[in-house]
Amino acid sequence: MNELLLELLNKYEPNDKYDLFWEFAYERQNIFKRKIDDDIELTIDPILITYKFTNVYRVNDRVTQYLVSKVINDKYNDQDLLFRILLFKIFNKIETWQSLESILGDINYVNYSFEKYTSALNQLKTSKQKIYSAAYIMPSGVTSFGYNQKHYNNLKLLELIMQDNPLSKIKLMTKLDDLYEYLIKFPTIGKFLAFQYSIDINYSRITDFSEMDFVVAGPGAIRGINKCFNNVKSADFNKIIELVTRLQEYEFSTRKLDFIFLDTRKLQLIDVQNIFCEFDKYTRVYFHQENSRIKQKYKKHKDKICYIYPEKWMINQKGKNNGNSET
Repeated sequence: MNELLLELLNKYEPNDKYDLFWEFAYERQNIFKRKIDDDIELTIDPILITYKFTNVYRVNDRVTQYLVSKVINDKYNDQDLLFRILLFKIFNKIETWQSLESILGDINYVNYSFEKYTSALNQLKTSKQKIYSAAYIMPSGVTSFGYNQKHYNNLKLLELIMQDNPLSKIKLMTKLDDLYEYLIKFPTIGKFLAFQYSIDINYSRITDFSEMDFVVAGPGAIRGINKCFNNVKSADFNKIIELVTRLQEYEFSTRKLDFIFLDTRKLQLIDVQNIFCEFDKYTRVYFHQENSRIKQKYKKHKDKICYIYPEKWMINQKGKNNGNSET
């Protein structure tokens, strides 16, 4: 612990914003717990009550919970599971998935055809339904696959992966970055998407890799890290996320912040990566930076979430149902 702390302090030089980072994570998790408890007052922080932020634990976000509880289902074989996970994440939107189910019926790889799925997605677009989430941008893929319609190219990407006999390759992998290196070889899948997809696949029974072995800092996380540390080089971002994650209990304790962990599961690398990203958003408003506007305002969702976690995590579900968490 001392060696990790000294490396963080001496090599990267955390500043005052680093203290604010931990306070932000602490209060954001408190808001999550207060929503579950149906507290009337969620927070006195004017930024956190006004704008939409992802949860401290990535798995608790509404879209990810839908993936874990609805899209990932053990009644499907591994091929169908992989297909369903990738299809869902391409659009990353619950409403798109539900609409596809209503048009196509059961979603599985055996019944997939490019014509049927493009036709269904065309129906949604004709009805003015947004089929992609605004959470992150899927590349158009026009250069790689040649279609003018983005969703055509994205389906061709999915076909390319599924036709590569991916399960036989995945079964030979021993760690999360093996899966990342495999996915990033496909056209239009860059570093950010390859890492996110790896995490999403890892929620299923297809893989069982540690989320503490590997991380990729996204653009927002990089901005957040640069705000917290005075001496950061481009090669340092992933290392800083690792150090911060391994120091989490010390950092909360030394600031007298009684952080509410997810049962026995501490924050993982992917969670801290996301916190840095959200912290960048938060500080843009907090410090009145230029272009400080956050696009999405917080709105209480009418549908409550029954929180589900991968069985391999062995999370105690007691007291974690009936939540009302926003993504």
